[in-house]
Amino acid sequence: MGAGKSAIGRALSQELNCPLADSDAEIVAEAGISIPEIFEIAGEAKFREMELRAITRLLDGPPVILSTGGGAFCQDDTHHIIQHHSTSLWIYAPPATLLSRMSKPLKRPLLQVDDPLAVLERLARDREAYYARAALKVDTDGCSLSQATERVVEALKQAGVIALDDAPIASVSTG
Repeated sequence: MGAGKSAIGRALSQELNCPLADSDAEIVAEAGISIPEIFEIAGEAKFREMELRAITRLLDGPPVILSTGGGAFCQDDTHHIIQHHSTSLWIYAPPATLLSRMSKPLKRPLLQVDDPLAVLERLARDREAYYARAALKVDTDGCSLSQATERVVEALKQAGVIALDDAPIASVSTG
C-alpha cells in the first residue's frame, strides 16, 4: 500500500505500450462490490481466493503489467503463480513514506485503525521475507513518480525483461 504500484504501473504501461491490469480492480469487477465490502462480508480468506483467480487469469493471457495488492505475494499459491508466470518486482519504500503517499489511508481495510503507521511497520516486517524473493527490487524512497518509473524501467532493462528499445517481452507483476 502506497508503494506506487498503480501509478508506476500506469506510467510503465504508457512508456512500454503494454496494457496495465490491476488485480484489485478485477476482483471488484467480478464481485460487484468494493474490497472493503468483500473483507466485511466474506472475510480475508475469500478475498485471497478471488485474488488468486484474478491473478492467474491475468497472467495466463498476453503480456501485461500487473499491479497486485500488497498481500498477494505473501500467499503461497499466488506467489507461485506470479514467480512462474511473470517477473516480480518489489517497489520498496519505508512505511512512513508509504503512508505519506496515500491520499485516503482509512479507506484501506487493513489501515482502519488508530495508528496506521504501526500497521504498515508491522506489515513491512511480516512481508519482508516474502517480498525479498521478488525477482527485482527498486527503492523509490524520495522519488517522484517519473523518477520511480525511470528506476523501474532501468531495473527491467538490466534484468533483460524489456529490450533496450523498450519493447515489452515479458509480463511484469508489480506487487
